[in-house]
Amino acid sequence: MRDAIFTILFVWYPYFCLTVFLLGSLIRFDREPYTWRASSSQLLRKRQFAWGSNLFHAGILFLFVGHAAGLLTPTAVYTLFITVEQKQLIAVAAGGIAGVICFVGLTLLLHRRLFDPRIRATSTVMDIAVLAILWVQLALGLITLPYSLAHSDGSVMLVLAHWAQGILILHPVDPATLQGLALPYLIHLVLGMTIFLVFPFSRLVHIWSAPVWYLGRRGYQVVRTRRPLGAPAVKPAARPVTERAR
Repeated sequence: MRDAIFTILFVWYPYFCLTVFLLGSLIRFDREPYTWRASSSQLLRKRQFAWGSNLFHAGILFLFVGHAAGLLTPTAVYTLFITVEQKQLIAVAAGGIAGVICFVGLTLLLHRRLFDPRIRATSTVMDIAVLAILWVQLALGLITLPYSLAHSDGSVMLVLAHWAQGILILHPVDPATLQGLALPYLIHLVLGMTIFLVFPFSRLVHIWSAPVWYLGRRGYQVVRTRRPLGAPAVKPAARPVTERAR
């Protein structure tokens, strides 16, 4: 029974979540483009928003890049520069700092969403659910830090990396290799995959539209005019050049 549960959760469930994540995002963009937005609550109440949003986004971006690089980089590549033990220490230290920053910011945002009457009235069930899932996921990530320090040899990190890389290359590892992990790790993995599952049905889709293309765009200037809409532009007459007064 245990083997069957691990096979469902760590072999089949990842592909189900990724399929819904990709197809669901495409279908929503095609069928419901006007719902493709962040739905910011900044205009309703600015208090706590700046701190909460900036801390959350800075922390979550660092954690996302760190998890992607840490889990998907082959061991043979990074061991050319650092050892497995050193990578484990860097991951715990950097991930712990970013996790705390993100957790504080998300707590501020969740507090606003739950306890401000105006923001609560304009929030959907999915808005609150996504913030709650992310909050629990961050808490679980912080809980796993002492477990990671207890395995300073990086053995747990290698197990997680091999599992993630196996899913990516469509060659899943034996799920029995995950059965020795502590429960916080397992819940963290399942909840992380669930975030991909609910992604297309939440405001998280705005991540696809991050305006990174602004970085390479040439600048421009907006000029306002009083002429009627549709009227041809009139080129101003050139001013005569006058001799400078002596």
